[in-house]
Amino acid sequence: MTTQPHSKTSRISEVFKAFLLLGVTSFGGPVAHLGYFRTEFVARRKWLSESAYADLVALCQFLPGPASSQVGFALGLMRAGPWGAAMAWLAFTLPSAIVLVLFAFGAAVLDGPIASGIIHGLKVVAVAIVAHAVWGMARNLCPDKARVGIALVAVFAVVAVSGPLGQVAAITLGGLVGLVLCRDSAAAPVSESLSFPVSHLTGLVALGLFGGLLILLPLIAAVSDVQALAVADAFYRAGALVFGGGHVVLPLLEAEVVQSGWVSAEEFLTGYGAAQAIPGPLFTFSAYLGALIPAGGSVLIALLALLAIFLPGFLLLVGVLPFWSRFRQWGSAQALMRGANAAVVGILGAALYQPVWTSAILGPYEFALALTGFLLLTVWKLPAWAVVIVVALGGVFIAP
Repeated sequence: MTTQPHSKTSRISEVFKAFLLLGVTSFGGPVAHLGYFRTEFVARRKWLSESAYADLVALCQFLPGPASSQVGFALGLMRAGPWGAAMAWLAFTLPSAIVLVLFAFGAAVLDGPIASGIIHGLKVVAVAIVAHAVWGMARNLCPDKARVGIALVAVFAVVAVSGPLGQVAAITLGGLVGLVLCRDSAAAPVSESLSFPVSHLTGLVALGLFGGLLILLPLIAAVSDVQALAVADAFYRAGALVFGGGHVVLPLLEAEVVQSGWVSAEEFLTGYGAAQAIPGPLFTFSAYLGALIPAGGSVLIALLALLAIFLPGFLLLVGVLPFWSRFRQWGSAQALMRGANAAVVGILGAALYQPVWTSAILGPYEFALALTGFLLLTVWKLPAWAVVIVVALGGVFIAP
């Protein structure tokens, strides 16, 4: 057992230092992040037991939002209270956010055949990354005919109704169908309970804020000319609807920032490809997009986008923590989530074609390069950042 600091200040400092190290070294996406957290906080620091950590991961995977960041936020909350939660998120998130904002400002001035080839390769690697995500999620979240059917219906829903409305409808419909078709073995075994410094009242207030912002932000943004409100609304809504992992944010953000004309499809895919090559949470892609939004185009807009996309997941987590032990025994809740997660697979599958495939695959060379990246991920099991480097360099040789 390691020696534990006892003062509140020292615990907050401990949380910040531990997560800052993870923020600059945690490559590989949310699943890999959860492995890093287990090694650091269960095996080495012994902040909590294996079963308690498994319970926490189950909770964060159940909720919408960035699962690995929610687990980190909860670990900081458990260890050092609200300031510990804030420091865990800040230290884990800022390193990659800063790199992506700098990339956004620098990408606009990149010129020459090598630079344009690398950018072309980053667009192509997005095809491999998203295809790999769809493949893995489909195997895990659509293991039976009912959930495959839900995913297929979700594809038709987002094709028929473009934009955020189609995605919300697909997730809602998937959840409702899941209540009927996905109830078998829905109840998960309950491990030891977790203790967090969150009262029932605080949880209810957090849930109220989550719902209130989800309803009021679009109404306020619609009657206001302040672009910051429109940015906050777009990124908050995207963060509130992300079921099933970080890659699912791709179609949600594309609907908000590309279809609205804020960011071009080329800029979007270039940044998404770059985001795969850096450590930390994929949600920091929002900072890159915020830095590119016209009439904003500043660090402040990037920071607003970053905060807005993380906020709903954290509000939901705080809201559910006091009630989780009882709620997770409700089989209908897990059945609903099974259906919603299957719909997410369909949404991401549709996004694999439009805008990812149609914007990046211009001919047989791009197809061959994307297939190479996919095989490097699935067969040779290379980490995502290494595949990004290989495919981006390959883009130099195939760029038109």
